[in-house]
Amino acid sequence: MDDSLWMTFPLLEALPDFQHRFILRHPTIPVDAERAQVVERLWEWHRQQAVEMGFDGQALCTAEQVHGAEVAVVNEPLKDAIPGVDGLITRTSGLVLGIYVADCGAVFLADPVTGAYGIVHSGKKGSELGIAAVAIQKMVEHFGSDPANIRVQVGPCIRPPAYEVDFAAGIRQSCLAAGILPEHYEDCGVCTSSDLQRFYSYRMEKGRTGRLLALMGRLAV
Repeated sequence: MDDSLWMTFPLLEALPDFQHRFILRHPTIPVDAERAQVVERLWEWHRQQAVEMGFDGQALCTAEQVHGAEVAVVNEPLKDAIPGVDGLITRTSGLVLGIYVADCGAVFLADPVTGAYGIVHSGKKGSELGIAAVAIQKMVEHFGSDPANIRVQVGPCIRPPAYEVDFAAGIRQSCLAAGILPEHYEDCGVCTSSDLQRFYSYRMEKGRTGRLLALMGRLAV
């Protein structure tokens, strides 16, 4: 198992019931192509990452990702990406939720009290629309979560000066406004433009690049 190809984060590692990974750039899979083709090329490797985390290979759920603020509630494994949404939440154990990014922010959500968890795709537009706060509110409505218990982790994303908008700061602001405690919020602070040996960057590679994959799940007991 080559852990140089993925990252984990201390805030989420401290929650033993949950599993997460941020999958980095594959060293040999060619990615100079359009998004759909690239995702297809990466799919088997990405699926295998979920298996390594302890999940069934058919339990990986993904979103279409349209740069909006819609968040879907997932209750069972789904073969195809859920259309029209940029975020997924669940309280069903055994599922692993996945979001693709290549400069946009992946926001991991975990509630150790109710067992609810989620993940959202939050770039410039999604951050303006407050998609992370939308997901938090849906966790409250559907699973009875208290925002004070939810942990929020932001993965690598593009940041100034490589990008003119600091949308990571907007994610933090909206999460704290939604009731997340400052001590339960972490941002890794890494810019995806900083190391093209580890990350894919849509901006730096002018759109023809791969996709990093953020995975969040809770194993069945």
